[in-house]
Amino acid sequence: MQSNKKNKVLAKMAELLETNRAAIIKANKEDITSYKGTDQSMYDRLIVNDKKVDGMIRSVLEVMEKDDPVGLLLSEYHHNNGLQIQNKTSPFGTILIIYESRPDVSIEAAALAFKAGNRILLKGGKEAIRSNLKLVEIWHQALEENNLSKDWVKYLQFSRTETQAFLKQPTEPVDLIVPRGGEALIQYVKTHSTAPVLVSGRGNNFLYVHKDADFAKTLQVVLNAKTAKISACNALDKVLVNINLPGFKSIVQQFVATLLQHKVAVTVDQKLHDVLDAATVSLIEDDAIWAEEFLAMKIVLGAVDSMEMAMDKINHYSGKHSVVIMTENKETALQFMDNIDAAAVYHNASTRFTDGGQFGMGAELAISTDKLHHRGPLGLSQLVTNKWYVFGDGQIR
Repeated sequence: MQSNKKNKVLAKMAELLETNRAAIIKANKEDITSYKGTDQSMYDRLIVNDKKVDGMIRSVLEVMEKDDPVGLLLSEYHHNNGLQIQNKTSPFGTILIIYESRPDVSIEAAALAFKAGNRILLKGGKEAIRSNLKLVEIWHQALEENNLSKDWVKYLQFSRTETQAFLKQPTEPVDLIVPRGGEALIQYVKTHSTAPVLVSGRGNNFLYVHKDADFAKTLQVVLNAKTAKISACNALDKVLVNINLPGFKSIVQQFVATLLQHKVAVTVDQKLHDVLDAATVSLIEDDAIWAEEFLAMKIVLGAVDSMEMAMDKINHYSGKHSVVIMTENKETALQFMDNIDAAAVYHNASTRFTDGGQFGMGAELAISTDKLHHRGPLGLSQLVTNKWYVFGDGQIR
């Protein structure tokens, strides 16, 4: 499909989102009224208001304005027998994204997939069904007004049993599956899918406070990473503090006091428990908590004797999403960043920046914690694979 055709659909989609703004918000209010769950992070992600619609429109326009990622020449080789061999970018084909809450995914993910020449199958959660169906209806209008099939964007209105059956034996071709949500959703998809799965959505992000860290800077970063948006996969869950930090005891006490003032529940290991008021914090009862993603106003703090100990613990327990080191020593920071196994590593900055828009990529389909085929935010240029074009004149081998 020509780029100008894709862009006409996206331009129409942005226009229709504006004209259908009230209807979108009305459908979402019905979803919110029907929501009976107790998961605050899911509830927060479910809400669509004027700001969210503005964001949807902005995402579509950003994708429209970006260069088409399909058909780009990656490499070229001229064989000594006369063959001309080219490697070019090519669409995956059909992408299935399974997501909880987040109706805006129905816009952002579909816009990216479409611009990259892929069909997309959307499988949202039942909590957002009215919102999602309305948004897909708008997609279909944009496609049909440009004489394209509605099949480019398809919503799978499946029950859990039907979803499981589709994952095991798809009734139509699926080239890539992206589960975007919590650990339970990811494991469910990985267990039942027969198609390639690109894991996205799980955080459990760590921050290490090195002995050369600046306390004021560290406190500012931790508060932002933990409290700015608890429902985001780039929120902070764990902090490791080096016991050789000057003024360790008083700094930890100030640190915890500030977290408590911001209504963050604090759980600590035995070393930190010994220097804190036991009435204000809880003690870790099971080491399994180090592997848990909270999506809540909750944090776990632990003490380490060295950076090596911190790296070992992070590489063992983290979700391999985002990891921070706080230190004024740049050489130490680089050593830490080189040895941490994560999609994004930070020096003296909040994990909240792990986002396609913040990384200069624009809209994102998801944030991958896998190593194949891409790690981190999945933007437009990551939604293509490659294909070899070989031009000959009767050559044989």
